[in-house]
Amino acid sequence: MPALDLRYDTFYIGGEWVRPATGRTITPVDASTEEPLGQVPEGTEADIDRAVAAARAAFDEPTGWASWEPARRAEVMERLADAIDKRADGFVERVAAQNGMPVAVARQLEIGYPSAVLRYYAGLAKELAVSETRPGLFGGSIEVRKAPVGVVAAIAPWNFPQALTMFKIAPAMATGCTLVIKPSPETVLDAYLLAEAVEEAGVPAGVINIVQGDRETGAYLVAHPAVDKVAFTGSTAAGRIVAETCGRLLRPVTLELGGKSAAIVLDDADLDLSKIGEGLFGATLLNNGQTCFLGTRVLAPRSRYAEVVDAFTALASSLTVGAASDPATQIGPMATARQRDRVESYIAKGRAEGARLTTGGGRPEGLERGWFVQPTVFADVDNNTVIAQEEIFGPVLSLISYDDVDDAVRLANDSDFGLGGTVWTSDPERGAAVAHRVRTGTIGVNRYIPDPAAPFGGVKASGLGRELGPEGLTGYQQTQTVYL
Repeated sequence: MPALDLRYDTFYIGGEWVRPATGRTITPVDASTEEPLGQVPEGTEADIDRAVAAARAAFDEPTGWASWEPARRAEVMERLADAIDKRADGFVERVAAQNGMPVAVARQLEIGYPSAVLRYYAGLAKELAVSETRPGLFGGSIEVRKAPVGVVAAIAPWNFPQALTMFKIAPAMATGCTLVIKPSPETVLDAYLLAEAVEEAGVPAGVINIVQGDRETGAYLVAHPAVDKVAFTGSTAAGRIVAETCGRLLRPVTLELGGKSAAIVLDDADLDLSKIGEGLFGATLLNNGQTCFLGTRVLAPRSRYAEVVDAFTALASSLTVGAASDPATQIGPMATARQRDRVESYIAKGRAEGARLTTGGGRPEGLERGWFVQPTVFADVDNNTVIAQEEIFGPVLSLISYDDVDDAVRLANDSDFGLGGTVWTSDPERGAAVAHRVRTGTIGVNRYIPDPAAPFGGVKASGLGRELGPEGLTGYQQTQTVYL
């Protein structure tokens, strides 16, 4: 993909394109070619102060966003969804170039998905009950109000920048909150398209503010005294730091963090890739393996272990590796050189730990430019090894054998994480029974994709709170009791 040849020199703050406080810049790079894509300003504390002040004013004004009827807010949200859809090609091009997401994946999950989430919450907003009255136990009446929590600091990662940003924007807007959004420094160009859509849709000034910046910028935003809530998606290590700050400040926080999910293949599973290959790919290798919920620990019954190894080896070795801009590409590059180094270091650890490499393990031939890694499968993996316990965030699968269903559940739960997972079986009822025993926030039977209508989030080191579904609204509301 050729460089986009863009140079933006503003932030979107208070409904205006605002000049940065300093001349510091971020240079996004094409993951497939290693070529610079342009430059954008890097936010400083002064820029965050302006953005938070704009969000604060839009929330606190007597006639501001929080005071609008929910149905009126829903109309703005629907216009925003339309404006996002109008920019579909631009979002696909920019996301794929920056983080290596194949355009075929980007068209599904970075375009249609964000606007679907926005429209879903617009629908919920139209029916949003903001108060109820109940009789008091000691006489009188009690009014219980659900008020918007206030100004939200929303920090999104680079792997699904638009989808995961919308996980925060949509419920916040629906409940009457205002936001300051800090995109990842690896994915900044698509954020300008979002700002253009916000402006075109007529979102009131200050409701959505966007400041690009690094980790220090994000840390300043998280701790800002005028922020009321933090919504963060990223690594578990970074999430712990965010949680410590919010804990000290007694500030509500939603954390969607890492995962090392189990894909449990039961002894009755149909392993015909012509039937289940697409589903297996989506549940284990989607977006070049750079997806937090993927089932990268594949648990297989000893009685069919060789079959499972053959099936996953065939799946991984059949995938087309190439530039993210190519519609035929199924596995694109890692998002950064640092991320490729990380993945390759885990592959080296897998070899050193004695796991058996069945396919991949290196860099693909003919792709000298770009941060590519071959889809890789390790067999004969011990669940206690590094590659089975730590999140790799790349196209690397670890195949682990089990004795019976109880052993499979034990292995699935023997993890610091608990975000996703799948069960593969010819008997969906049996699969659901096994799924109920796995300690995880989400899990699928013979399929996996987060649905906007269902709560998404993790347990243990995979995070706190839930996004999506009606449950996603609660993190952006606070309860007030009025004794009448």
